[in-house]
Amino acid sequence: MTEKLNIDDLKRRMEGTISSFGHDLSGLRTGRASANMIDHVTVDAYGSKMPIEQVGTISVPEPRTISIQVWDKGLVISVEKAIQEAGLGLNPQTDGLLIRIPVPELNEERRQELIKIAGKYTEQSKIAIRNIRRDGMDSIKDMEKNSDIGKDESVSLSSDVQDLTDSYIKKIDETLATKEKEIKQV
Repeated sequence: MTEKLNIDDLKRRMEGTISSFGHDLSGLRTGRASANMIDHVTVDAYGSKMPIEQVGTISVPEPRTISIQVWDKGLVISVEKAIQEAGLGLNPQTDGLLIRIPVPELNEERRQELIKIAGKYTEQSKIAIRNIRRDGMDSIKDMEKNSDIGKDESVSLSSDVQDLTDSYIKKIDETLATKEKEIKQV
């Protein structure tokens, strides 16, 4: 029974990696406005750093505009500054408590830069998946060494772990291909 739990744990951890990878990619700008683009922005508010979604309501009223309805008038300047300093290439426009962020068209150079960043996220995720595989393989070797399982079962489990790893690596590659297509789309 421990082997089955081991595989389920590996699946859970690999799913977490895929989820994290998807979240990382969703923050990459594709020329269309998305609230996820500013998810990682933190604002200096009330003496500490706060996620931007905790200081205002974020919406996407148009395909090329993000708007933030800031709840506290004293934080408008901090929110605007945080967006400018986030390195997203966005230029917020303030109108009272409402901050509009026009999302400009991507030029070819910026598209290539975003594809490279997506590639880095991909490689980090693949490394994480391989580390999970290594943990599983080490666990199988330990079980075989301790005579908890036989050689045949060890080979079978190792094959299962490798198949699982291959399927998650394939998911990562497919997700990257979709994101690259999105980034290249004019």
